[in-house]
Amino acid sequence: MTIPVMGQNFLACDRDQVMLLPPDLRDWLPAGHLARFVIETVEQLDLEPIYGYYRADGRGRPAHDPAMMVALLLYCYAVGVRSSRAIERRCVEDVACRVITANRQPDHATIARFRVRHEAALSALFFALLALCRQAGMVKVGTVAVDSTKLAANASADQNRTLAGLEEEARRILKEAGETDAREDELYGDRRGDELPEDLADPETRAARIRELLEAAQAQAAQAEAARREIQQRNAEHQVRTGKQASGRPPRPGLSTRQRERIATQKYNLTDPDSGVVRHRGMLFQGYNVQTAVADGQVILATRVNGLSPDSGQLAPTIAAAEENLSRVGITEAITEVLADSGYWNARQISALKARGKRVLIPPALRQKRGRQTHPEVHAMHTALARPENQTAYKRRQQIVEPVYAHIKHHRGITRVLRRGKQAVQAEIDLIATTHNLLKLYRHSIPAS
Repeated sequence: MTIPVMGQNFLACDRDQVMLLPPDLRDWLPAGHLARFVIETVEQLDLEPIYGYYRADGRGRPAHDPAMMVALLLYCYAVGVRSSRAIERRCVEDVACRVITANRQPDHATIARFRVRHEAALSALFFALLALCRQAGMVKVGTVAVDSTKLAANASADQNRTLAGLEEEARRILKEAGETDAREDELYGDRRGDELPEDLADPETRAARIRELLEAAQAQAAQAEAARREIQQRNAEHQVRTGKQASGRPPRPGLSTRQRERIATQKYNLTDPDSGVVRHRGMLFQGYNVQTAVADGQVILATRVNGLSPDSGQLAPTIAAAEENLSRVGITEAITEVLADSGYWNARQISALKARGKRVLIPPALRQKRGRQTHPEVHAMHTALARPENQTAYKRRQQIVEPVYAHIKHHRGITRVLRRGKQAVQAEIDLIATTHNLLKLYRHSIPAS
């Protein structure tokens, strides 16, 4: 036992002292705490789609209040806690979560089921928060910056298989299932045995996932062959109509060597088939590419996820998603300026956006192949970016969009997704974007000191 030295003066630390806690749980939190703001914000949201799921006659086992569950999810996502088990622990250990839940402690299974059951309604909260940001005067639409980041998938790259690998995996699973069935018959005879693994338990579904991926791989080959035949037919029609052969190299019979190699080397992930091998800062990993359109003021307007690493071709769909979301919340102001890095260079999409009256500032991507730099849009963009006013405008891209990813990935620690499948991952990204805008609204509401 440590005996304090006489003359030293310390604040007492008596853990055996009985204390009377405040009668109101909210007194545990300081004024202006994020949890208080989340509770007040959720009170303004229309949660009827979630409430409508539950029985109106009051029968059955009582469920947790949906408003409380929504507030709990929004607060935890805002502070970077997304695991249902971690959220369950927070409901015991974290004062803010205990205030939000009024000392209720939903378990992780309840939290996970609520998130999956109300996936669409939770994603729709993005529009409600965007509308609140609009009411606060935070959405400045004139200039929109587009950028992407890569998030690791809830899947291992070791589970990637080529077409040949899928066929081998299917044979292995069927062989293993047959051996397991034989062992079961020897051990149990006509009696029931439950030791068979879940993915091998039913002869009709034991290789369902492998079969789906095989069908997808075979469909790719069929699409390539159909595209070749379409070109061949179009060339034949052109020759009949004009009496001349169509320009360009005629398609060869059957798939080309490059097409066959691409189909043979295409990889499919057994754990999350929608994810892909993506590149980030020189590293390759199994993940998702998250496209984001951000307004001036760092408010997220739209997000899109896919398993493709390149950003080329993603500009127009992302801007279209942003315009659709703005229209949905009643914002009629048009996007007049689009900023993006060179990875988004796509001359056709840029020309289409410019034809709609938008100023597009994107440095042309450097190409190694000859002829790629001869497109008229390349010269026009170099000329535009040479103007001092456009150089100043383009520098704002970094100020608008890059801090968004810095805050999500470094401040909130979100570097990977927890769910699997494109739809589920999009719902998770929607919640991340919603809580980003929630945090922007929270900081905007704090009076300047």
